[in-house]
Order: sequence, then C-alpha cells, then structure tokens
Amino acid sequence: MAFAYTLPLRAVQGVLALIILGLVAYIINAYDGPYDYGFSPDCVNYYLFCSIWTLLALAYLILAPLYFARLAHKFAVLAVETLTMIFWFAGWIAMAAFWGDIRCGSKGGPCGAGTAAIVFGVVEWLTFLATTVMAALYIRDTGRHNSKHDPAMEVHAGV
Repeated sequence: MAFAYTLPLRAVQGVLALIILGLVAYIINAYDGPYDYGFSPDCVNYYLFCSIWTLLALAYLILAPLYFARLAHKFAVLAVETLTMIFWFAGWIAMAAFWGDIRCGSKGGPCGAGTAAIVFGVVEWLTFLATTVMAALYIRDTGRHNSKHDPAMEVHAGV
C-alpha cells in the first residue's frame, strides 16, 4: 500500500517553506534596511532557519525513499518528521509572541509580512503534524522490530 497522498503534502510543505522564506527574508531586509535597527529579532532568524531546515528535510524525505532506500529507515523518517514539526511549533509560537508585542502601526510592509509568515507557519506546522502522525501510525501498524526498508513507505504511488 503506497501513500499516494504523501507527495502532494510534501509539495504543499515545500511551497509553504518557500513562501515563508521569502516573507522572512523581506522582514530581515526591512530590519537591516530602511528601519536600520542593525539586527533582526531572534525569532525571525529562527523562522529563517525553520524554512531552510524544511527544504533540506524535504529533500531527504522525498529523495531518500526513491533513490537511497537504505537511508530511508522508518525510524529516521519519523525522527526527521518529528524534529521538523517541533521546530515549526516553536517557531510560530515565538514569532506570534514577538509580533503581538511590537504593535505595528500599519498592516502592510514588514508588519503584514510578519503576520502572513505566522499564519503560513501554523499551516506548515499542521502539515508536518499530519505527516508525523502518518509516519507514527505506519510504524505502529508494521511493527517496531522490522529493520528493513519497506516499499510501502514510498513517497509516490506505484506504477
């Protein structure tokens, strides 16, 4: 049984990570540019890390089962999924706490970008929560003692 719905979820996760990467880059540029604070807040920098980490994790989660089956052990997949989910949870909580305190005067510009990044971060966290639950349920259903790669844990449907 292949997970035919995993690849579309991965695509959504990748698109969200790229959107958040662009929004966060804009916010960091605004902090270092016309507003000239000299530095960007730590939570914004952490959000940048989360989006870059997600792109790297997605590369592993998509390519390892396809081309490097020995590296795509079900516990490794679950570990990467769980770690990424925790990163996004911590990221959007920190970003929302910070963004609620700065009281932006306008809804556009960096303030609007920060709000949008928070919303997209929550959706990103929810998608990783879903894929983490799917990976955990897969491990529960297949047993914990089998150490071989299972072709049912593929990213795409069989042809």
